Formats: sequence, structure tokens, C-alpha cells
Amino acid sequence: MIQDIMRFSRLTEGLEEASDEEILRLSQENPDVFVVLVGRYEDAFLRKARSILFTKEDAEEIVQDTFTRIYVYANRYKAQEGASFSSWAYAILTRLAFTRYQKLRKHRARTQELDPEVYERIRDESEFLEDLSIRSEVIVALSKLPEAASRVLRLQFIEGKSQEEIALLESSTVSAVKTRVHRAKKLFKEAIDTTHTP
Repeated sequence: MIQDIMRFSRLTEGLEEASDEEILRLSQENPDVFVVLVGRYEDAFLRKARSILFTKEDAEEIVQDTFTRIYVYANRYKAQEGASFSSWAYAILTRLAFTRYQKLRKHRARTQELDPEVYERIRDESEFLEDLSIRSEVIVALSKLPEAASRVLRLQFIEGKSQEEIALLESSTVSAVKTRVHRAKKLFKEAIDTTHTP
């Protein structure tokens, strides 16, 4: 046990200042290094996954799947403007979480009966169902968009970040973010329209 701790300590020594991209590259040569990325992102990933899936167990499973995919597909990551490691990693997490959410929703719709106490707490059933339907349509539409478009809409309209904050997060300019938001909104509208097409 102590030997494992010492070996891990030597392995990660000096990596505190290394960029995520560098650690991802090093982990391809030495898989044990990947634990540094897990340490940096695990808590934040769990919070994000739980905000979509609501249960700790589902969130933990999605986070584990996300780290697995990040490691397996590390060679597909290419550093470029507007595509930092964190945005790429969060896009993977979000896509997996939304896919799981859709599967769980369909499964629960087939198998779960409404508890009478819950039913009584719903003040306006039609308003509740309408809100639920809109939320589902938004999630489906976002999942159909390219990762970059989905990410910029999520940051601005779901997480409530300003375009200045998004520009900082995406290592971009405010004008570039405005253009991306404008294009993403058009794609989102098209995706919503296709869900309503009979």
C-alpha cells in the first residue's frame, strides 16, 4: 500500500503545472498518468452529470464512461481554437448524459406508474406536462447539433454565462462567440422544426 502511494507520488510529481492536453498525451505512453485528469475533473463531471440525470448512480456511471472514452479516443483530440480539452471532455460527458437521459425517460414512461401523492402535488397537470414536453424537445434538439453548437447554446442559455464568459472559456473572441451563437440558434431551430414534422 505504502509502495503504491510512493510510486503514484513519484509518477505525478511535477505534473501539477502540466496542461490537460499534455497529461492526455503523456497518458498514452503511461496509462497511470491519466489519474491526474481524473483528479482534476471527476467532481465537476459528477455535478454536471447529476444535473442532467438527477441520481448519483446514473451520474457516476456516465462519468466513468466519459473518462473511458476520453482515454480510448485520446488520439482523436486535436487542440485548436475554440476546442480546448475541457470543452471536448464536457461535450463527451454531455452527449453521454443526454443519451442516457433519453433512454431512462423512455423506460420510465413505459414502466413507472404515477404515485397518487405526487399526482396531488401537481397543481396544474397540463402546465406540468407542457414544461416536461418542452424540456424533452430541447434536450433532443441539442443532442442533434454538432458538439460546438450544442456547447455554446448550453453555456449561454442553460448555464446562463455571458458571451464574454464564453469567450474566455472557449479561448475565443466575443465577436466569434456571437457568430457561433447566431449559427447555433439557427441549427437549433431547424432541429426543433424536424421534431415537429410529422
